[in-house]
Amino acid sequence: MAHDAVDATWGSEPPPRDVLGPVRGEPAFDDHRPPRADLVADCVHCGFCLPTCPTYVLWGEEMDSPRGRIYLMNEGLGGEPLSGSMVEHFDRCLGCMSCVTACPSGVRYDRLIADTRAQVERRHPRTRRERALRAAIFALFPYPRRLRLLRGPLRAYQAGLQRLVARTGLLERLAPTLATLESLAPRLRPVPRPPDRVRARGPRRAVVGMLTGCVQDAFFPHVNSATVRILAAEGCDVMIPRGQGCCGALSTHNGREAEAQRFARRLIDTFESVAMDYFVVNAAGCGSALKEYGDLLRDDPAYADRAAAFASRVRDLSEVLVELGPVAPRHPLPVTVAYHDACHLGHAQGVRAQPRQLLAGIPGLDVREIADPEICCGSAGIWNVLNPGPAAELGALKARNVLATGAQLLVTANPGCLMQVAASVRRAGGTIALAHTAQVLDASIRGLPAEDLVRAE
Repeated sequence: MAHDAVDATWGSEPPPRDVLGPVRGEPAFDDHRPPRADLVADCVHCGFCLPTCPTYVLWGEEMDSPRGRIYLMNEGLGGEPLSGSMVEHFDRCLGCMSCVTACPSGVRYDRLIADTRAQVERRHPRTRRERALRAAIFALFPYPRRLRLLRGPLRAYQAGLQRLVARTGLLERLAPTLATLESLAPRLRPVPRPPDRVRARGPRRAVVGMLTGCVQDAFFPHVNSATVRILAAEGCDVMIPRGQGCCGALSTHNGREAEAQRFARRLIDTFESVAMDYFVVNAAGCGSALKEYGDLLRDDPAYADRAAAFASRVRDLSEVLVELGPVAPRHPLPVTVAYHDACHLGHAQGVRAQPRQLLAGIPGLDVREIADPEICCGSAGIWNVLNPGPAAELGALKARNVLATGAQLLVTANPGCLMQVAASVRRAGGTIALAHTAQVLDASIRGLPAEDLVRAE
């Protein structure tokens, strides 16, 4: 099978093992931050991770489980070469970190897979198609200005050609990666950008810097606007410097270490002059990466201490609001919601109780849990773009469980999850409205009608 067809045809079986590069004679890992042997040794191969791992759930393949990948890391540390088969199993990992939550031994799989991916990106010769696809993704997604340039053409396409293209089915057959991107794109609407500084309403309780993000800024600006309004209503001065750029999360999660470090240094420089109590993030994947800045830049003498200090101030929006406690009155919202734990919020950051506590504080809101919450929806940053077939399978599982709750509204805290679940629900023929946690809180504080939230796209 030609490798160009692999992404389009992955189904319930994993792809063939011979589609990547040949076996290399040199050891798998070099001396720059290889996966740590002591962390590898922490794994006792108990198997608690297996039922929580999305790729193991899909294929039942041992090497596509966390303990299987740790076994391969150990082989690499022992001098085995970085073969194409080994790289495939590392690439198939979504990085959802569900295994970190499930592990009774406290294995730092998050640290192990991050270091391994950086080794793969430096040392493994990818195919021309893989290099081209990754180059296109990383020339676009981490750059908010470039993403914003797509808004006009995308809105025009959604208003005219999209339905016609969908009826033909040609896009999925001829360009599955493009079809995946097209299906993920949310309906766009004009939203003004918040000013550089928004003052607290009432007595000031904190000064916060805020990340506007890349995909969040371009495709979900209404989430950023809602976030600013909530923080101001809860007594925060909100600092939003222009030109802040990408936090480096996508680069970090895909092993592009040097690129991630450049983004991190720039963001630290941008916010270092802001006398902030917290740095607030409303995108789960970004928050996870930002909290690891101290580790990312630990070898940089000019930034190591600054990065650690910066990371110590990073909070998810829900963490800040719970730490401060509510002062703005909540108006009733008689809506039934299903809350979805974004993987990089629930598993990577361990933030589960805070969003639920905030939702529970809204009068009239009925929060329902989703079955198998530990299984990723299939978004995982750009994993659904690189692997549309298995991502669609995971999305179908999640959509089925979401729709089974009977909720009117799905609530989560990550733009990737919002796009992936929305596309999956549409493919399943279901209907449910979707919203970020910030939008629900904002609607309650402002006293907006419930119909504004549950109007499905």
